[in-house]
Amino acid sequence: MKELKEIRFNETDILLQDNLVRGSILPETVAELNRNIIFKGDTVVEGPVYGHRLEIQQGSLEIQGAVFAQFELYVNSEAGGNITFKKSVGSANTIVSRASNCRLVFHSDINAKSVSLCNAFVAGSVYADEVELVNCVVIGGVFATQSVDLTNSIVGTFNTPSIKVSGIVHLLLPSAFSVEKMVAAAGTRLYNLSLADLGALYKGLPESANSGKIAIDVDADEVTTKLSDDQVQKTLRSYTVIGKVLAADLLDTDKFQNHFLLTAASLGPQLLKSYDLGVDKAGNPATLTVDRIRDFFFDILSGKIAIQDMDGKFNISQIAGRG
Repeated sequence: MKELKEIRFNETDILLQDNLVRGSILPETVAELNRNIIFKGDTVVEGPVYGHRLEIQQGSLEIQGAVFAQFELYVNSEAGGNITFKKSVGSANTIVSRASNCRLVFHSDINAKSVSLCNAFVAGSVYADEVELVNCVVIGGVFATQSVDLTNSIVGTFNTPSIKVSGIVHLLLPSAFSVEKMVAAAGTRLYNLSLADLGALYKGLPESANSGKIAIDVDADEVTTKLSDDQVQKTLRSYTVIGKVLAADLLDTDKFQNHFLLTAASLGPQLLKSYDLGVDKAGNPATLTVDRIRDFFFDILSGKIAIQDMDGKFNISQIAGRG
């Protein structure tokens, strides 16, 4: 890979292929504010990137600094290879990737007017007006001012006026929120993983008793709250498993190590050293890296790793004895 200091193909575009950029790609003049940047593959940028439109035609690509696209960040549908953003990614308009054959990883937050992703892993959160996720994993939350559409995805939580779900959708935190009633396609299954023994699954060990995924009934598990003052009245709906996990207080949830797993994913680039969850079933350290955590959650998404159902059975004398 050769070092690229500066290449100008014309006044508006920069084309990068087989390049190592030892710094940033930032505009230095007013004319360069409208410059488009096209990545054709095998490129590493060690600093931040700003462009009017950023197009990724092919991996592999690694951008180690923050990224901002004034108009659009677009990943070609035919793109393959590894595409990695080490820090936050933003756009004043859209961030779009419908590429199903690439390994797209965001190590931090995404912020744009519209976000549409397929087969992507986001270690942080997604903030936008409209969000559409297909076969994605978002460790943080999905926060939209207008709508969220989730298909076969895992997200920490969501907060949005309008929510549509289809396929199999997992939540990592106990509750999620919307203003309008959730719209679920026929055959949709919604699960909460807040009491799943993710630590054991990550290490390939048997799950703890009384742990597992909790099925959420879109109708039965919806809790509606009305908030009002002298001028405004608002309705907030939450999809929560709090009412179903009375036995949760009887569990030692710390041994699940879920918080270590999720924190290591979201803080990956900021951690000064690598951590592990102990040894796995083969006796090797179960190191917590973003790549391994990404593969773990996509194995859950694909069904390669099956999570047991939460039993939820307990003896009332256990509660009386804890008083």
